[in-house]
Amino acid sequence: QVQLQESGGGLVQPGGSLRLSCAASGSITSIGDMRWYRQAPGKQRDLVATITSGGSTNYADSVKGRFTISRDNAKNTVYLQMNSLKPEDTAVYYCNAVILTRGSLYYIPYWGQGTQVTVSS
Repeated sequence: QVQLQESGGGLVQPGGSLRLSCAASGSITSIGDMRWYRQAPGKQRDLVATITSGGSTNYADSVKGRFTISRDNAKNTVYLQMNSLKPEDTAVYYCNAVILTRGSLYYIPYWGQGTQVTVSS
């Protein structure tokens, strides 16, 4: 019913930039908080950034000042602008959104399939 499709990952040199996108599609009535997580090999999935439906944002300490989360409500899309990338930012990045679908009474969390970001020279 609902799909989250990420794009924008890839290989970048240290100090470089990437912009991730995640578009939600399907029978959507409303989208609440949208988030980006990341998971490095052998590690747990960590929260990177959150944006509320009203546009308030929050970031993990490790990315503050370097990453910016934003959303386009008309396009049901969330973005993650990543600047000054470091090798330790290498991970699979996942988007997450809580979505109210048509005919439902509750917001339910949905996940994208993940996109690989590799920071290496």
